[in-house]
Amino acid sequence: MRPDLLAWQFEHYSLNHADRANLALHAVTVPLFVLGLPLFVLALAGGRFALAGVGLVLVLLALAAQGRGHRREHVAPAPFRSRGDMLARLVAEQFVTFPRFVLSGGFARAWRAAGKHVD
Repeated sequence: MRPDLLAWQFEHYSLNHADRANLALHAVTVPLFVLGLPLFVLALAGGRFALAGVGLVLVLLALAAQGRGHRREHVAPAPFRSRGDMLARLVAEQFVTFPRFVLSGGFARAWRAAGKHVD
């Protein structure tokens, strides 16, 4: 895992999140991931496998939709270095970087800028 993952990810975040469709997908799917991952882990730990399956489906749907959204971007995200890098980056993005992007005003700035560059 990158020692400066959160700073690195946030520094480059607006470059990979400039398309309105991708921004909208993230606005919908990040909460699904944030709900789904703890649901999966806690339900699995409690032996509630059907509920764990629901959590896993939410996580996978969120990631699949975000992957499609990222293909719309002019600047692709940096490739993953390893499975560990992939997991760390995905979890950090959902729980820290995207919420930080929204709360810092980055999402609103990107949304407005994307409206000026309609394809």
